[in-house]
Amino acid sequence: MDFITLVRNQFLKEPRAYHPQHLTTPEKMIDIVSAWKGLELIIDDLIKRFGLSQDRCIEFGVEFGFSSVAFSNYFKQVTGIDTFEGDEHTDNKEAHYEKTKKSLLAYPNIELVKSDYKDWIIKDTSRYDLAHVDIVHNYKETFECGLWAARHSDCTIFHDTESFPEVKRAVIDIAKRTGQKAYNYPHHFGLGILVDRHSLRKKRRNQ
Repeated sequence: MDFITLVRNQFLKEPRAYHPQHLTTPEKMIDIVSAWKGLELIIDDLIKRFGLSQDRCIEFGVEFGFSSVAFSNYFKQVTGIDTFEGDEHTDNKEAHYEKTKKSLLAYPNIELVKSDYKDWIIKDTSRYDLAHVDIVHNYKETFECGLWAARHSDCTIFHDTESFPEVKRAVIDIAKRTGQKAYNYPHHFGLGILVDRHSLRKKRRNQ
């Protein structure tokens, strides 16, 4: 992180507003109720705006798979990590791994893994093009999972920045820690966006 970025991030109070240049409906979607609905329209814009590769995507917090299916339209491989047992902020508290797995059989590029994020991040050293964090909406867990994601992906997005202030605070603090550019899309409960511009510039130079 250069000195100018370090100084700027120390005074970061609010991420820059994200204004998509176009909205695109993915070709294949799943018809289920989801708080994520509406955000699928900006995935293509994110990819094009930041020049993301479209090989690998990881998400923490799958629930019933709406976002997983949305990502599967754009990435060759989507890995979804979830306990599939709900948390203190979800309406569903029952185990639903088998139900979700069955409903996503039509999307072969989605791999579901029944795991807590804590167990996953201690063993995964991979690099991803996009990471999505939508776990229990507390500061500690969002920061811990999100920091790992930001260090292992070119772009990391966080759902519920508007409905849960602790999520937005974690995004801001991760931006300060990593020097990544922070944005916030205020619609559909809010989507925080972190972009690793250093990694993306390095990729472009090596192409």
